[in-house]
Amino acid sequence: MFSRLISIAVCFLPLSAAQTFSSCNPLYSTGCPPDTALGKSINIDFTKGSVNSFTATGNPTYDSTGAHFTVAKAGDAPQLTSVFYIMFGKVSITMKTAPGAGIVSTLVLESDDLDEIDMEWLGADDSEVQTNYFGKGDVTTYNRGAFNPAPNNQGQFITYTVEWTSTQITWSVGNNVVRVLTPATADANQYPQTPMRVKFGSWSGGDPSNPPGTISWARGPTDYSKGPFTMTVQSLAVTDYSTGTQYKYGDTSGSWESIQAIGGKVNGNAGSAGSAVASADMPAVTSASPSIPAGLGGNSHTDTAHQTGWPWVGTATTLSTATAAVTSVAGVPSGWVITSSGKVVPANSAAVSAPPLSLVCFLLL
Repeated sequence: MFSRLISIAVCFLPLSAAQTFSSCNPLYSTGCPPDTALGKSINIDFTKGSVNSFTATGNPTYDSTGAHFTVAKAGDAPQLTSVFYIMFGKVSITMKTAPGAGIVSTLVLESDDLDEIDMEWLGADDSEVQTNYFGKGDVTTYNRGAFNPAPNNQGQFITYTVEWTSTQITWSVGNNVVRVLTPATADANQYPQTPMRVKFGSWSGGDPSNPPGTISWARGPTDYSKGPFTMTVQSLAVTDYSTGTQYKYGDTSGSWESIQAIGGKVNGNAGSAGSAVASADMPAVTSASPSIPAGLGGNSHTDTAHQTGWPWVGTATTLSTATAAVTSVAGVPSGWVITSSGKVVPANSAAVSAPPLSLVCFLLL
């Protein structure tokens, strides 16, 4: 009975350890709420169902093969977004990508000030993955993307990894590092370095309602009569290279040195990082990805791809505005923790599996 009362009470508690809104860009305000920190490693097996450390939109489904993200009609964009952030770390996703001209499967790490690290798979070609990065929402150029080999990515489960530290980002397909980025090789002031959420899902870049540049980039248009088109995620492993319960921007610089780890330390778990990979061992990326047309973006300070092309990655953001509209998710309630399997549970029952918080509230109220 006591535990029942605790659960009921939690449904009414403010998410004091969480970001409860995100219309605040820390580049322009020192009053933005802190981000919930993962501060550990988790390994999620989606063949066992959903976990409440990720918020779903667009109706992902689950069965014994994993989480399914299906685009069947215009407007479909199923995705999962973490309730936590990592401050440097590693994300490994084991998945089959969605087929179909114009269909895009996406893994995104994104921060409140719009630093971003991406992997995207175009359904028109099952032999490659596009890797990309952005800093502070700046899309004045689209010269940061590269296509890297990922053969048969629609026909088999492959593990893709992004490892992100203060000195290097690596993108891997299976056991092969396919791209390396360092602060020195990134565009000026564009190296991602602020706390990031993890998001993944599928959408139709080739939808006829999208701008011509987006449709061309996605190799559309999309013919929904040939669908549905499904991306399947078997598992996800995330390691936060910092520790603590929250990450807070100490000033408006957007530099990693300004980030404060509440109750922990930035790079406090950096011993989990892999060995550095020599940039010289990788082919240089010297120009835009060949299929990103110059017309994909809008004016030089607006991320139009995010506005009209990527319906769930973010929305249009200008460098001159004081607010950046980034889709918000609730974090972890005060007194609750994330288990190693990705479940959000009361701290005194961390070893016990718990249903999603929304379900707990529905059943008990």
